[in-house]
Amino acid sequence: MNRNFNLGVVAKNIEWDLAIVGGGATGLGIAIDAANRGLKTLLVERHDFAKGTSSRSTKLIHGGVRYLQNGDISLVIEALRERGILRKNAPHLVRDLSFVIPSYDWWSSPFYGFGLKVYDMMAGKLGLGPSTLLNKQETLDHIPNVNKKGLRGGIIYHDGQFDDARMAISLALTAAKEGATLINYAEVKSFIKEGELINGLSISDNISNKSFKIRAKVVVNATGVFSDKLIKLDQPNAKPMIRPSQGVHLVLEKKFLNGPHAIMVPQTSDGRVLFAVPWNNYVVVGTTDTPIVSATDEPIALKKEIHFILENAGNYMTKKPKISDVKSVFAGLRPLAASKNNNEPIKEVSRHHKVTVSTSGLISVLGGKWTTYRKIAEDTVNTVQTVGGLSEKKCKTEEIPIFGYDQNTNWQNPLHFYGTEAKKIEKLSKTGNHSLSKKLHITKNQILWALREEMAISLEDILARRTRCLFLDSSETEKIAEEVVMIMADEMKKNNTWINQELKTFKSLVKNYKICYARKEKSRKKAHYLHRRTIRTN
Repeated sequence: MNRNFNLGVVAKNIEWDLAIVGGGATGLGIAIDAANRGLKTLLVERHDFAKGTSSRSTKLIHGGVRYLQNGDISLVIEALRERGILRKNAPHLVRDLSFVIPSYDWWSSPFYGFGLKVYDMMAGKLGLGPSTLLNKQETLDHIPNVNKKGLRGGIIYHDGQFDDARMAISLALTAAKEGATLINYAEVKSFIKEGELINGLSISDNISNKSFKIRAKVVVNATGVFSDKLIKLDQPNAKPMIRPSQGVHLVLEKKFLNGPHAIMVPQTSDGRVLFAVPWNNYVVVGTTDTPIVSATDEPIALKKEIHFILENAGNYMTKKPKISDVKSVFAGLRPLAASKNNNEPIKEVSRHHKVTVSTSGLISVLGGKWTTYRKIAEDTVNTVQTVGGLSEKKCKTEEIPIFGYDQNTNWQNPLHFYGTEAKKIEKLSKTGNHSLSKKLHITKNQILWALREEMAISLEDILARRTRCLFLDSSETEKIAEEVVMIMADEMKKNNTWINQELKTFKSLVKNYKICYARKEKSRKKAHYLHRRTIRTN
């Protein structure tokens, strides 16, 4: 995980067995599996690791209760199995979280109770705990802020919770430990072909603007919602393979749950489920499922999505959240694999993944979800071995611990997601362990560690993904940005010009995480982020 060293390796012009494009959950999972099977593996990402969808989830490792409701049994079984494997291999990053479904009808508890018993049965020995019916008082004890009017009881069940961006960084570290070479801020400009077959990439280092030619036996497209762009770079007339769907989340103060348990709303006004999940002393509420036409690097929550979440969450809470209560808002794009029926409602599009191979040999991974990243990687590397004519070795990632593995994780420690590395971070500097913020936990030592050990480059890398400050409280993060960038500049030996540019760029970015601008839709058939104007929300 040293970027300059890795660029030096690339400059040697060796032939790679596999070049992976995309540094999200899928690409990183493939890098771990491929390197572990002995393949010379290179991964390039045009931004930072998990810059896109992989840092913008609901923070759940779950089988998918909604998929069970939709009858997608095979996906639920696969996801529940992968949930158990990930819980076993990353106990410092994944933990059990109990969810309560409040019941306001006589039939709700037995109906959902039966479904969740089936959910438990599917998990088998990898289950996290049995679902149980609750009476009214037990429901109130678990989720004190639940709407009491007409409450009859509830059901409690168990799923997994994690920090998506921190998991991604841990996967990158695991891949590096297995022998893969990873480079962030490296963009693919074109494919190199011999005849009609791809045998390499032309990439540009977005930091130094240097160009490199990459020779590779196999190239994998793991760019998520941007998969079609890479596919068209290979074959301009290719049909779209991705149907992007936007999911928005609001972050509130922890008083809106007032307890360690999550709420699952089983039926929103659009027929989806909604979660209110405790996370890092805040509450994440989401999500939406809005079809969009084209993917962007920084998707922006629509006004109607924000009000949808507030209204549906408020129906189940005594203390109802308002716009002024929102500490941060973030949007992610699901890379749903397109089906033959493009008129199918987006909420009914399968979350299964597909691995395709073009006539030029480009392997593209379409669809999928965080929970099943390991299985997606396994299927992809199996295909890589076939396409590349490489020696076939079995996948062993079910048994590979994720970097930092710590069976005795103390989840009360704000550095728990570093696992066994937490003590090393604390020892970096005796004066660097106090938090720079009263509301958020971020220390000088964490910043130094991110720069030295985790390939952080920009202020955004530090505040959005190495720590989760921006996702938790955008206004508080804006207040500490200058102090953070000064620590970075001192470590990286950067001048005032660099400092001012980082602050300017970050200040522009922060606006996307605040509800302080209007959003207009020019056309439902075109991109729906077109005009913004600052407005007062109070």
